[in-house]
Amino acid sequence: PRDATGARHPIRPMPGMELVVSTDRLVANVHFLTDADPAALGWKALAVNLSDLAAMGAEPRWALLAIALPESKERWIEPFAEGFFSCAGAFGVDLVGGDTTRGPLAIAPTVIGEVPIGSAITRAGAKPGDDVWVSGTPGLAALALAASRGETNLAGATRARCHAALERPQPRVALGLALRGLAHAMIDVSDGLIADLGHIADRSEIAIELADDLLPMHILEAATGEPGLARRCLLAGGDDYELAFTSAADQRERVATVGARLDIALTRIGQARCGPAGELRVVDRHGESLPVAGRGYEHFAEE
Repeated sequence: PRDATGARHPIRPMPGMELVVSTDRLVANVHFLTDADPAALGWKALAVNLSDLAAMGAEPRWALLAIALPESKERWIEPFAEGFFSCAGAFGVDLVGGDTTRGPLAIAPTVIGEVPIGSAITRAGAKPGDDVWVSGTPGLAALALAASRGETNLAGATRARCHAALERPQPRVALGLALRGLAHAMIDVSDGLIADLGHIADRSEIAIELADDLLPMHILEAATGEPGLARRCLLAGGDDYELAFTSAADQRERVATVGARLDIALTRIGQARCGPAGELRVVDRHGESLPVAGRGYEHFAEE
């Protein structure tokens, strides 16, 4: 970053800490529509990156912003900046640099945080016997998207809640920090619960079983009256940026205490098991596999 004289200074972690870095690009007509509210887009562009830091148990510190714009329009840039800096202020992040260029609309923040040396939570630490947990209600953002496509109708407070999840996600930074030393592996739910837990299963070289009767579907089912759509949104929707993590089964009470202290619903939804690395199943109460409609967002899926 620069000081008031314009001189550059290196970014350094606090004593006993190390840096973690993440970047997540948003591209027009891939991750958002070109007529999206620019203020909400500014918030979301930073929030989805801060979610990656939350999933590592990191404290956000700095951000850089590279953005390509088809044209310079103050009426778009001003609310976008307002949304971006609103998110930065909410999570104590300083914007320390970036780049602007002409081109198809694309937004690429890079975020930098810090963790105590050796304590970053990765996707690779899950162990057989671990509980699998998820925060909040995955599927709300996907439900808002389904409603915008005419697949369902949402009304009142439920509609507002779903659209808030889609347009202004809340990165679970405080939860990530509270789970240091408690979560063995963690990821944020961006591509869908099944897809993202599959990354943990793959990197940890374990299998994961989700118990269908433990999944937090009641809010989604009540909103739509369509159990099939609710289940698809929860398991394969993504874009909620909730945290999915594993922890030792004998730590359930501690996990529940964390959720209560932060007023965040934490739901135990399954278990890590010995098995083929990367395998993920949804099972009924008898342990029989259930079919799953969709596996989540795939970045390079064929049209």
